[in-house]
Amino acid sequence: QVQLVESGGGLVQAGGSLRLSCAASGSILSILTMGWYRQAPGKQRELVAGIISGGATNYADSVKGRFTISRDNAKNTVSLQMNSLKPEDTAVYYCNADMKVSGSYSFRKYWGQGTQVTVSS
Repeated sequence: QVQLVESGGGLVQAGGSLRLSCAASGSILSILTMGWYRQAPGKQRELVAGIISGGATNYADSVKGRFTISRDNAKNTVSLQMNSLKPEDTAVYYCNADMKVSGSYSFRKYWGQGTQVTVSS
């Protein structure tokens, strides 16, 4: 069974930092893009940051300069370092990966279960 497991969410004061981690496990043949999305109450899920296997990254404008995404291809992990957190960063954060797994002929998106990040003012 292929799964993405996140860790590292929690409660932090504005201006603080948190680090999210996500590990992919199972019969994985290849991973293209890995990334983080978030969904605040009453809002649509949005891309926070993404990273391809070669290391190129992209960020939502709202987090540029504050968040850093990184990836360990050997361990199938992706992390999100979040600094200078703001109350508007409060959301459930989801790990995402485009993976091809054993028995499959194509890539598809997989999602983690989500981890809550709450930033108090």
